[in-house]
Amino acid sequence: MRYMRELFLAALLVLSMTGQVLADQVTDSLDIIDLPEWEVTASSYGGKLLLSDSPEMVGAEGIMYQDSVIGDARLFFHHVNATTSDKRIVVLLYNDGPKTAHVTVDRFGLGGPGLDWIAVGKTAQTSYLAGSDIYSLDVESKGVVSLSQQLSDAVVKPNMLVNGIFDFQTDQQVLVKVMMMPVNADMRSFAFQAKVLPTDEYRLRGTFEGRDRLLIPFKVYDPARDGAVAVTLADNSIDRYLEGIDATDGSKVLNYGNYGVVYKLFLPSVNSGDMACYLNPRGGGYAGAIGVKYRHVIQPPVLTPADRLYFGAGKITDLAPLGIFHSGDSLWMTFSPPGASNLPVRLVIVPQ
Repeated sequence: MRYMRELFLAALLVLSMTGQVLADQVTDSLDIIDLPEWEVTASSYGGKLLLSDSPEMVGAEGIMYQDSVIGDARLFFHHVNATTSDKRIVVLLYNDGPKTAHVTVDRFGLGGPGLDWIAVGKTAQTSYLAGSDIYSLDVESKGVVSLSQQLSDAVVKPNMLVNGIFDFQTDQQVLVKVMMMPVNADMRSFAFQAKVLPTDEYRLRGTFEGRDRLLIPFKVYDPARDGAVAVTLADNSIDRYLEGIDATDGSKVLNYGNYGVVYKLFLPSVNSGDMACYLNPRGGGYAGAIGVKYRHVIQPPVLTPADRLYFGAGKITDLAPLGIFHSGDSLWMTFSPPGASNLPVRLVIVPQ
């Protein structure tokens, strides 16, 4: 069994190295910067997105973000303990209603606590895309429950980052509280006396409608006719950022980077040969993963990049291979901006 596992890991390494060699050849042969845009139509759908990323550097105990939700929701949080002592960063659900709230967490990814922030973001996104066991929580009337016991149990040392993505449904309204607190404090007592912390200059927190985005191209891709093309993601020009409300003060906010938004991209093509897909970071250092569903089968997440922790720092022509696919076959990709990485990115498609 161990021998087979070692063979499997070795095969993955060879495929990763081969893919990167092809990516380097594409970079040398194409003008990656000026590839034509493969135009898509974008539609937002799904429940609410709660974003808690401000203050990113949390210098005091308190509430980083809170809002009430019912139905489908996603929480994306990204915070660093910027104090000089150990803390806990927790997410609590409070039920102020008369009935027990039944909460189902159907997908989540958690990274950290860790000092390597870009690694924490990559871990959170990769585990989210890989899928997770469903679990349920009951929040009694006037009760408080931790959204993640793993998170609540973790000690966050100074300068450590915690990044989480949680999809859940609740049949009753619950108040979601993202907090940093003393290690030994009682969570319920702290939740009711803690103050909301002021936002930082980036104001990356708020509640946004439409946690998911569906991208459908205007035309079917023909490798023989269309050549190399690109789809731009999270640039606020071609792909607009979500607008929402900071529930702590009622102000309008912009999700700069669309953090927490999950993109589903359909890539229709005609049968005229193979095509290779790559991810191209355009804003700086980047480390994440892409979900692939090929021929109606969900594949393991593809690390971007797979051969090192991150790429794109100081080089906007970097490419991470996502795979080679036969045109004419069903192909979907799932993308979400990873925490601690820079945007925008482009999905590059090249005929083989």
